[in-house]
Amino acid sequence: MLDIKFIRENKQKVAKALKDRGKRADLEKLLKTDEERRSLIGKIDEKRAEQKKLSFSPPAKGATSSSPHFQGGARGGSEKAKKLKEEIKKMEELLKATEAPIKMMLSAIPNIPQDDVPVGVDESANKQVRKVGAVPKIKNPKDHEELGKTLDIIDTERATKISGSRFCYLKGAAASLQFALIQYTHDLLVKREKFIPIIPPVIVKRETAEASGHPEAVGDEAYHLDQDDMFLVGTSEQSILPMYKDEILEESRLPLRYLGYSTCFRREAGSYGKDVKGILRQHQFDKLEMFVFCKPENSKKEHDNLLRLEEELMKGLGLPYRVMLLSTGDMGFPSTKTFDIETWIPSQGKYRETHSCSNCTDYQTRNLNIRYKNKEGKNEFLHALNGTAFAIGRILVAILENNQQPDGSILVPQALQKYTGFKVIKK
Repeated sequence: MLDIKFIRENKQKVAKALKDRGKRADLEKLLKTDEERRSLIGKIDEKRAEQKKLSFSPPAKGATSSSPHFQGGARGGSEKAKKLKEEIKKMEELLKATEAPIKMMLSAIPNIPQDDVPVGVDESANKQVRKVGAVPKIKNPKDHEELGKTLDIIDTERATKISGSRFCYLKGAAASLQFALIQYTHDLLVKREKFIPIIPPVIVKRETAEASGHPEAVGDEAYHLDQDDMFLVGTSEQSILPMYKDEILEESRLPLRYLGYSTCFRREAGSYGKDVKGILRQHQFDKLEMFVFCKPENSKKEHDNLLRLEEELMKGLGLPYRVMLLSTGDMGFPSTKTFDIETWIPSQGKYRETHSCSNCTDYQTRNLNIRYKNKEGKNEFLHALNGTAFAIGRILVAILENNQQPDGSILVPQALQKYTGFKVIKK
């Protein structure tokens, strides 16, 4: 969430950001409740000072413990102290009652877009940054489902029998390609770039899911375990991000760069009729995710680095793609700036999203109270960033379709051949 102090001092900027992002929030009500809360804090402090002063008040001059004056003063002081205690308790209850409404109102306000983010309510306002690689000329391209079925490496029919729609079995060469993608990514990011490999939990508490700042993490898109009130993650970001909840990290440890691998789950509640065939949009999918904790002044550099690494991974596979800068209305709630990589899908004749790369500044770390101690000894909130290394199902679609041959075989990208042990997938 945003800092309430920032909102107080930048009301017009926040209002503009809400408008640009197509979101609504009652800023007036938030600021009024915040003012009431600060007023209560001031009154409580005054009462506590009075209480402290009373506890140290000396008896009247010349009075002894047996004198009526002393006893009367003691009784009076005791009654006043009791009254003060009751008043403070009531005000503290009123103060506590403001916390939940303020938190709820703050959670309705997304992060502030950076100045160079295009303004628009949806993806139609996204800006193309660059195109990389030539689109292959394939006569009558087959889609990945047909290719996978013919080669007996993707089986959605049997998966539907046991799990329903939007599930699959990856078999043989397709499964080997997945393992190869994991090893390829590990070698580049862990061995060369020194990312820390991590396999995080895939089930999180409600409060953890909410703290990610993504409304969909606890919405209709999420799988909810009713009996335990817990959620299956839609991305490993949701379980890597809160790892340092309520901790203060030493500056010398920063930046912390992680490569997460996890199975992810999405109900695709709003996707009825979209990408029903194949494995482009699944309820269960595996994902390699980059995640960074860094100092605020370094987050722009880290964001650029994540995008560079995403592109290097893509160039290594030889897949045609384009980089898109998302508009204010198409970005995720916690993001201040997001790039997507869209990869060419021949059977659809268009680019489809395969990667995302976001700078969330301190929006999420403030929710989770994740800080670091700077050189001056002051505690500051860290910045958090995330970027897709590979959403494996989607990149398998791109590999199969872009590398299909007239005889129905698939050429394996050269970068993966040392991991697969084969160069061609064929019957």
